[in-house]
Amino acid sequence: MAITDIKEFAHLTASDIEALGDELDSIRREVESSLGVDDARYIRRTIQFQRVLELLGRAALWRVDDRTTWAAGTALLSLAKIVENMELGHNVMHGQWDWMNDPEIHSVGWEWDQLGPSEHWKRAHNYSHHTYTNVVGMDDDIGFGVLRMTRDVPWRPVNLLQPVANIVLALTFEWGIAIHDRTFAEELEGVRPGKLDSQTNRDFARKMIRQLGKDFVLFPALSGRRWRRTLTANLSANVIRNIWAYLVIFCGHFPDGAEKFTVAEYERETRHEWYLRQMLGSANFRSGRVMGFLSGNLSYQIEHHLFPDLPSNRLPEVAKRVRALCEKYDLPYTTGSLAGQYVKALRTIHTLALPDRYLRATSDDARETSSERKFRTPLVRRAIEEGRARGLASSLEVLRQARRRK
Repeated sequence: MAITDIKEFAHLTASDIEALGDELDSIRREVESSLGVDDARYIRRTIQFQRVLELLGRAALWRVDDRTTWAAGTALLSLAKIVENMELGHNVMHGQWDWMNDPEIHSVGWEWDQLGPSEHWKRAHNYSHHTYTNVVGMDDDIGFGVLRMTRDVPWRPVNLLQPVANIVLALTFEWGIAIHDRTFAEELEGVRPGKLDSQTNRDFARKMIRQLGKDFVLFPALSGRRWRRTLTANLSANVIRNIWAYLVIFCGHFPDGAEKFTVAEYERETRHEWYLRQMLGSANFRSGRVMGFLSGNLSYQIEHHLFPDLPSNRLPEVAKRVRALCEKYDLPYTTGSLAGQYVKALRTIHTLALPDRYLRATSDDARETSSERKFRTPLVRRAIEEGRARGLASSLEVLRQARRRK
């Protein structure tokens, strides 16, 4: 099963975890105390850049007369939607810029260019996902209710369709997120199943009509006789944005090394053990400045989960310090290329589509999930006694080398 004792799994004592938590607290305080003019300038310039991208894309589509212009307008519009969704919407609604006290760039009033209402997303994502990160049975983001992403979840016949469901989810990711968040909002508000006139459903319908009306009625109508090209461009831009957001999210949550946890472990968790769960339950992918920007700096998913309300432009510098802490405490720092991380997530999707009787590994020692039981072997104990392993990262390497020799 998933991790039931995070101290044993991480090979850390309670005092080790307290010391690690204190160092992470110190990083937070230092970043918060240094926020200022340069950070405010960054977010305002990002907003201006996104609006210029959208304006240029709309202008190109309004005057489109050939396929080249259509492709250019669609590309600009796709980029605008990606920046708005990842670096602006996601991060502003996390409260990363609330310290500015600017009502136009505040988590309370920001409404993003996506199907679901921002209030639904904030409750499902900011509260549920970031509180119960990778706790099986509590974090609905593990597979989004569509995919089986850990052997700790019982197999059902519908899981055979995972390879197809995954493609549909990628293409319609904003719909998947919106429906997922609406369901959570209904459960939170105690809405009776099938009650269509609830406040939750009214809010959802209002946002859906506004969003679909903007992209598929208003802008095509403003294009006059070119309305078909504008409509297809808007549809294409939404799909491109959906696929990119899906890739970023899946590469940060489902590659090998993003561990899962039991409810029992969560219930006795200390504040500093919450830090440790975020470090062990998330994954990064390597990125330069451009890819980092287009991903909303969620290429630093570990750092984002540790400090979800710190401005995204600070995560690259935070990452250097977090990686150093991982080396100090012999913890794995799960990262890789974007393609490599996605291939690992994709492998999990296809593998777990099969019933457990066809799988060799167990949830104590599988690629996508493991528990402290995997270390209760003479091999690991001997490696620790001989000094070849001192903590989690080096113990994992001992197991990897033994697996290669087999």
